[in-house]
Amino acid sequence: MTETRKTALYLAGVAVFMVGMAFAAVPLYDLFCRVTGYGGTTQAADQAPDVVLDQTITVRFDASTVSGMPWEFNPMQLEQTIKIGETGLAFYEAYNPTSRPVTGTATFNVTPFSVGAYFAKIECFCFIEQTLQPGERITMPVSYFIDPEMVEDSEAARAHTITLSYTFYETEPEQAALDRDEQNGG
Repeated sequence: MTETRKTALYLAGVAVFMVGMAFAAVPLYDLFCRVTGYGGTTQAADQAPDVVLDQTITVRFDASTVSGMPWEFNPMQLEQTIKIGETGLAFYEAYNPTSRPVTGTATFNVTPFSVGAYFAKIECFCFIEQTLQPGERITMPVSYFIDPEMVEDSEAARAHTITLSYTFYETEPEQAALDRDEQNGG
């Protein structure tokens, strides 16, 4: 095999690798954030821990919508003080003032970012898309806890207040997307 051919094969291999990594970057980054809590990404849990510490922490609640999302979206309480390890329950309210059904999905994070790995949600409206009919107003719960392991993390343990933020954006209803894909042979 000639040197030119080896170089061409090597460069083709590098190009294929780079294209593969470009497609894998988003899912890998998402996995990294979910596992480590990087960027304030919260965790999901089936149940709260058995240990509840005598130490409390204040959780503040924030809500917003992206430009173009017609909903009104607000936390129903501004903050809660809970014990670390205890299950908290908070509520958000969404209202669709339009004359058409609107489907939305919420993105979320916590600040300071260092507590993301320790903030876990048991149940959350953010796990699924929400569709509100014209004029519909709903109350959406989020059940959460702060993992007691947080006190062992020197950076996260300094947090006395956590802000849980949600941002809703409009999405196409999942069923409509599935129907369209089926019609297009996808």
